[in-house]
Amino acid sequence: MNTYKFKIKNLDCANCASILEGSLQKIDIIENVSISFMTERLTFECTEENKNQAVELIRKVIKKEEPDVKLEEV
Repeated sequence: MNTYKFKIKNLDCANCASILEGSLQKIDIIENVSISFMTERLTFECTEENKNQAVELIRKVIKKEEPDVKLEEV
């Protein structure tokens, strides 16, 4: 498993971050999802082979639940 970190911008509140984190935890191919509202960081673990698919699934969930949020790899 590798750990990947992303900048997550335009989240409105800590509660939104918590709800979004809960939704992302349901994605089977990723583990240990964490969103920090204060530092604007999204961190997750997955295998290197699944990284692109994981990021695509994360973007879909974000677009559905928080359409104004932008995700940038760091």
